[in-house]
Amino acid sequence: MNDHTENTGGAILVTAVTDWLMQQALGQAEIEDIFDGCCQRLDAAGLPVARAMIFFRTLHPLYASTIMFWHRGENVRSSRTRHEDAFSSGEFTNSPIHRLSTTRTPFLRRRLRGDTALLDFPVLEELKEQGASDYLAYKVAFASDADQDEYEDGIIGSWTTERPNGFTDQEIQWLMRVQSRMAVACKMQIREAITQNVLDAYLGPDAGNRVMEGNIRRDSGEQIEAVVWYSDMRDSTRWADELASDEFLSLLNSYFECTAGAVIANGGEVLRFIGDAVLAIFPIKNSNPANSRRAANDAQRAMRDAEARLHKLNSQRNSDGLQTVDFGLGLHIGKLTFGNIGIAERLEFSVVGPAANEVARLETLTKKLQRRVLASEDFAALVDAEWESLGEHTLRGANSKVRVYSPTSRGPQPDQK
Repeated sequence: MNDHTENTGGAILVTAVTDWLMQQALGQAEIEDIFDGCCQRLDAAGLPVARAMIFFRTLHPLYASTIMFWHRGENVRSSRTRHEDAFSSGEFTNSPIHRLSTTRTPFLRRRLRGDTALLDFPVLEELKEQGASDYLAYKVAFASDADQDEYEDGIIGSWTTERPNGFTDQEIQWLMRVQSRMAVACKMQIREAITQNVLDAYLGPDAGNRVMEGNIRRDSGEQIEAVVWYSDMRDSTRWADELASDEFLSLLNSYFECTAGAVIANGGEVLRFIGDAVLAIFPIKNSNPANSRRAANDAQRAMRDAEARLHKLNSQRNSDGLQTVDFGLGLHIGKLTFGNIGIAERLEFSVVGPAANEVARLETLTKKLQRRVLASEDFAALVDAEWESLGEHTLRGANSKVRVYSPTSRGPQPDQK
């Protein structure tokens, strides 16, 4: 077979790969599957790719970037880098990824063997030791040429071969053609993942999914039954007055880690941060007694978790010579309206209804009764724990009295303010 025939056959196979990538751009495939499928198809087409990598930044409260590796015959490996660890380590700053991300250079190629070898990055030494002979790194920015003074958004990737004489010029042209199409397919999925990350972070997973599914009209909603959690930080006004703004925000986030963090860790969903208060629910699926008990016990475990987290936080604050933190918590169960409220220009997906009002008033009562946790009679009856009755009390704004309960096994209770 002559070179022309081989090039023609290779071009047809590469076109099949790029056509497949464009199909993925219109679908719902995960980025790992797109990357893996592309590399496998290149391997099947005869391109001598032994290793590939893609890197991209993301918008996530915890993570700054994602990197994926493909090796022939292995599954894709993926890892994410936290914000505090990203873009500053020596490993990153002395890498091809950093070089491409901080310059207008669209690609770089390095021969790893022979007289023309150039091993100017530590990773190239590692690849050579692993048997690689040729390395091609590239950048595809998600921006027009005029906006590419510095890489901010896009993918950076690389192709590595172990073939002794490296990539041919024709193979490099094919790889560049493929990588631009792969970038298009990845861009669509990265954008969708970022949207989901933002919705999850600001609305919660359930509400975020509802919005993504098109539930965005004002007044749209549904009746649900749920255990309702309402916690509020003690002495927050005093803390805000006494502390510098950055110190107060740090303290507030530590408190949220105790309360909202415990809710999420135990199957609940945080709906709103109201200043220093947390409104959360433990939804009851297919409302029945067994599911009601399950949701109530999840909330009870979250309560214990929150107190354990608080104890750990205050132990550290005591060691540092700082004042301790506390909170009040109300627990209730009832029917709620879960949906969009607000104005057309600014909506919030949350719950409203008597149960939401009553749980907030239960929390307010914790200050008067000097208990950290108060629960309604309906909630206490569902939980596998002992409760102490504190009698009947009138909740603010209510006409009738309600019986309230507090856990019998509890840590130190807050002082009356």
